[in-house]
Amino acid sequence: MFRYLLVIFVFLIFCCPLFAGSDAVEGGDGKSLLVLFVVDGGPIVWYVLIPMSVAMIFVASVFFVSLKRSKLLSDGASEEIVLAVRRGNIAGLSSREDVVSKVVSRVIAKSKHLGADKKYMHELAKEALHEQALLLLRKVEWCGIIGNVAPMVGLFGTVYGMIQAFDVLGSAGGQPRPDQLAAKISIALVTTFWGLLIAIPSLVIHGIFRSQIESVVGEAAVEVEMVIGELFRGKVTGDKCESDR
Repeated sequence: MFRYLLVIFVFLIFCCPLFAGSDAVEGGDGKSLLVLFVVDGGPIVWYVLIPMSVAMIFVASVFFVSLKRSKLLSDGASEEIVLAVRRGNIAGLSSREDVVSKVVSRVIAKSKHLGADKKYMHELAKEALHEQALLLLRKVEWCGIIGNVAPMVGLFGTVYGMIQAFDVLGSAGGQPRPDQLAAKISIALVTTFWGLLIAIPSLVIHGIFRSQIESVVGEAAVEVEMVIGELFRGKVTGDKCESDR
């Protein structure tokens, strides 16, 4: 997936400056919105902030597909897992995408040589759930990173634009040409605009997915406890699962 992101990034690097003459939609002073919000922002917008916005959209799209609740916590997974273990089909559990299957598979893999101590299996289940939660949370941290870095890049552009504006002001002896001063201030404001435009949805998406993952892991913990209890009632131990293979 990062290959496609790289292609989009290279496309934006080479094509953003080419659209400078576009005037399909005009702002209040006759400038097109593309010129006003992209071209006037300068290289910081072209080569850093716009690619970051594309990365944010791409990452969020991947998360909406791969971190769906129905995919992480499928209905009827507990019954299917118990049936699969009783039939000795342990290998099939690790290939499933839901959290409960991955956790139970991990528990059985670790406990099969240590007997059927229920307390120990519960400890293994807590450890496996913690690992799955960290794995999922690490994925959504990309949105958090983008959301935290984008305002810093925008602030960098703001400082850069204001330094240039004061330089023009000093060079002109306090009476610069308005168009020269406005161009430098435009860089400062446009970079701030893009930084906030990227950061706000990134942090919202990060918060939504983080809450969803925490909720899914909490429900998965309950289902894992039920599965382990059912396996013990059925007298399915790690040693038996190994012998069934």
